[in-house]
Amino acid sequence: MRKLLINKWTKAAVFLICLLPIGLLLWRGLHNGLTANPIEFITHTTGDWTLRFILITLCVTPLRKLFALPDLIRFRRMLGLFAFFYGCLHFTTYIWLDKFFDLKEVWKDIAKRPYITVGFLAFVLLIPLAITSTAGWIRRLGGRRWQSLHRAIYISSVAGVIHYYWLVKSAVLRPLAYGAVVAVLLLWRLAAKFSSSPSAGKSSPIKPRPEAFQA
Repeated sequence: MRKLLINKWTKAAVFLICLLPIGLLLWRGLHNGLTANPIEFITHTTGDWTLRFILITLCVTPLRKLFALPDLIRFRRMLGLFAFFYGCLHFTTYIWLDKFFDLKEVWKDIAKRPYITVGFLAFVLLIPLAITSTAGWIRRLGGRRWQSLHRAIYISSVAGVIHYYWLVKSAVLRPLAYGAVVAVLLLWRLAAKFSSSPSAGKSSPIKPRPEAFQA
């Protein structure tokens, strides 16, 4: 398994797989497959994939620890940046195709509609994480401050689930499923923190590594 994870072509393959959702969306657009309401379809699809990539990114740490696969860390930054990429597409679809860049209307929606307010919060929290995802930023901020900043992904994941739940109103099965995954991932981290010994809690300073994105 380690040979597969450290293979340079594996990372390229994961990158291409992460592009499949946007590729499928473009294919459907070219073949008139965006349903009777294409703007809504694009908005929901990009929103779904934003939340999915956030959850996939959060899964990296538990999986590498539970299955002793430290090399999974190589993919975490890429997955986190794809979460930001699909979040940008989601937000751009809203302000461009839905609001036609009427920023006054956008801010009015953000202020008056709770599901948009919390969704906007989830997106905004991803911006500093994407910007500071490089090794250079880890050096500038210092390991502890960088790690504290990147814990914002937890708030973003919860806000994303709430945004989805409030949006769909009645068809809540999928957002509840996402919420259950978020709950498990956050509870695992909480349990891991409190079950570690005092000596284990004294971690050494974080070394800069370009693979890092989320805590």
